[in-house]
Amino acid sequence: MATKKYVEVTVNYDRNGKKTPILLVFDNRTYGIDKVTDVRRASALKVGGTGIRYSIVVKGHPTYLFEDEGRWFVEANS
Repeated sequence: MATKKYVEVTVNYDRNGKKTPILLVFDNRTYGIDKVTDVRRASALKVGGTGIRYSIVVKGHPTYLFEDEGRWFVEANS
């Protein structure tokens, strides 16, 4: 079963204010985000909630990172 896991995220802002997440901290480990492949408003289907969904690649694995009112979370397997 998946759970909503809040994470720390380091974000880069360009001069136009566009956000690009570059690092995330999950279970006290820091991971570099290799690539952001898509950004859109979407629901977190496995754990509920809505927000901006970032489709990201971390260590070659695609996953989702969500931003909801300034807080970041992932769908983690429990």
